[in-house]
Amino acid sequence: MSPQVSFEFFPPKTLEAAFRLHDTVQTLAPYGPRFVSVTYGAGGTTRALTREAAQTLHKTTGLRVAAHLTCVGASRDETLDVARGYAGTGITDIVALRGDAEEGAERFTPHASGFANSVELIEALAAEGQFNIKVGAYPERHPDAAHENADIDWLKAKLDAGASEAITQFFFDPEDFLRFRDKCAAAGIDKPITPGFLPIENWQSTKRFSAKCGASIPAALDDAFAKAARDGREELLAIAQATELCDALLCEGVEDLHFYTLNRPELTAKICTALGLEARAPLRNVA
Repeated sequence: MSPQVSFEFFPPKTLEAAFRLHDTVQTLAPYGPRFVSVTYGAGGTTRALTREAAQTLHKTTGLRVAAHLTCVGASRDETLDVARGYAGTGITDIVALRGDAEEGAERFTPHASGFANSVELIEALAAEGQFNIKVGAYPERHPDAAHENADIDWLKAKLDAGASEAITQFFFDPEDFLRFRDKCAAAGIDKPITPGFLPIENWQSTKRFSAKCGASIPAALDDAFAKAARDGREELLAIAQATELCDALLCEGVEDLHFYTLNRPELTAKICTALGLEARAPLRNVA
């Protein structure tokens, strides 16, 4: 049985980027995603763009759209107004996150009238009674985690507050996810946890991004990409690495896969094909 997939996009800031997002959606939609998500920029910098992109995708493609919503840089009322605006246009899937620090700040600081953390945001969204809430999860220790099991405790609190499922940060070793899943089960977490994957477009950029996110780099993978770069085989290695990682988890009972596409669809599409997913008819706008 083929896995179900979902894709993350980010909102475009320029006309060229808008065309890129359009091409990304057209390339990946035929794989029948369970949903697609649209991110907030760091520090909530793309709030309006996220809203516009999510609503456009919902209106014109017929895809199930999950809009990111964070606690950064807005009051409680302002944040809930954004959520209600989504619901008013038919978008009831929300990826509720604390969010990263605002631009120029080293750490997250709550807005004076805002939500202090993701649990408070989830509780407020759940009280609205109209949202399907997804949350983030961290197979490896989050940079802000107070202790080794803090990420498990926070995930349980978020799910208990009203979230229906979790999507993980990307990782490169299947054992990181499997150990995390076992710890979640031991903590009484029984809601779905979907592993997240970052297709490796550029290894050096991926390493820098991983360092910021707390995702560890296996030495063997670093060595493999160094050798692949010398031979011009980076893309072949990226496809093989992602396919093997996904397949290892599918063999352990994972059913859903989430891809962080970075609005670069070609590699993700090749990975989906390698996993046995068949692209259906091209997407047709429904607007």
